[in-house]
Amino acid sequence: MCTASNYITKNHYFGRNFDYEISYNERVTVTPRNYKFEFKLIDDIESHYAIIGVAAGIDVYPLYYDACNEKGLSIAGLNFSGNAKYLEAKDGMINITPFELIPYLLGTVDSVKEAKKVLEEINLVNINFSEELPLSPLHWMISDEKEAIVVEPLEDGLKIYDNPVGVLTNNPTFDKQLSSLNKYMGLSNKNPQNSFSKSFDLDEYSRGMGAIGLPGDLSSSSRFAKVAFTRANSYSGDSEEESVSQFFHILGSVEQQNGCTFITDPNLYEYTIYTSCYNTNDAILYYRTYNNSQITAVKLFNEDLDGDKLVNYKLVDEEQISFIN
Repeated sequence: MCTASNYITKNHYFGRNFDYEISYNERVTVTPRNYKFEFKLIDDIESHYAIIGVAAGIDVYPLYYDACNEKGLSIAGLNFSGNAKYLEAKDGMINITPFELIPYLLGTVDSVKEAKKVLEEINLVNINFSEELPLSPLHWMISDEKEAIVVEPLEDGLKIYDNPVGVLTNNPTFDKQLSSLNKYMGLSNKNPQNSFSKSFDLDEYSRGMGAIGLPGDLSSSSRFAKVAFTRANSYSGDSEEESVSQFFHILGSVEQQNGCTFITDPNLYEYTIYTSCYNTNDAILYYRTYNNSQITAVKLFNEDLDGDKLVNYKLVDEEQISFIN
C-alpha cells in the first residue's frame, strides 16, 4: 500500500511512500524529449515533454510509479485493489493501458487543468504489459502548484475527483476517504478544552492532546486521515532545504516499518521501500530509501533533454552515515 501527498510553500512539492513487500529494482529514470513512447493501441509519440521519476528496473520501457515532467505536472499511481476496473477498447476514445497513463499524460500535458480535459477522452484498457508483468490495480493522484485531482478507473469509466486535501492512499474510493475526515473534525493542534462534562474537571496531562483520536495504525484509511491532518497543520520556512525536509516528515508520519504489516510466509512484510519528493517547479527528484535515510537528489535539467535514450540511476540503498569525529 502507499501514500501520496503534495505540499506548497514557495514551490510545489509532490511525492509518495512506496510501500510493498518486494522491490522490483526501482531506479530513477529520466525520459528525454525524443525518446519514442510506443503504445499498444494508439500512435507512438516521438517528441514530448521530458520526464523524471521512479520506475521499475525494466530496460525496455519506463514503467513509472511516480514522476514529474519539465512543466511541473506530477503523478503517482497507488494500489487500488478490488476497485480498479480496466475495460475493453472503445471507439472514439483514447485507448491506453494503465501503465501508459503516466507517460501519456506527462508527455503531452502541462497542467492539471489540461489533464482534466484529456482524461475525459481516455479509456484505460485491460492489456497487460507482458505475461510476466500483469497489470496492477491502480488509481492516481495528479498535482501541480494550483490544484490536485484523483483519477479512479471504475466500472463505468474514469472518475475524476478534485482533491482539496492533497492526499491519497489506497482503498476505499476517494470520495469515501474524503468523507471519512468528517469524524476527525474536532481534532486540533492545540490542547482541548473540557467539553465532556461540566460536573467534573478533566486535566491536560500532556502536550499534544489536541490530536488525540488521530489514528496511528497502518491501514489506508488511517494513513489518509493522519497525513491529511499532518499536511494541513505542517509549518516550515519556504527555503528548499526546509520545504524538502518538512515534506519527508509529512510522509514519515505514516512510514511503514519492516515487520509491522505481515503479508505472507516466508517472512514477507510490507514496508516503505522508498519515499519520493519532487520540487515540480525546478524538476528535482529527492528520495530516500528504507535502508538509506540520507536524502539523494537528481535534477532533470542537468540531463541532455533533447536525447532519445533513457537515463537511469540506481537508487542509493545503503545507509550513508556522516561521522563528525
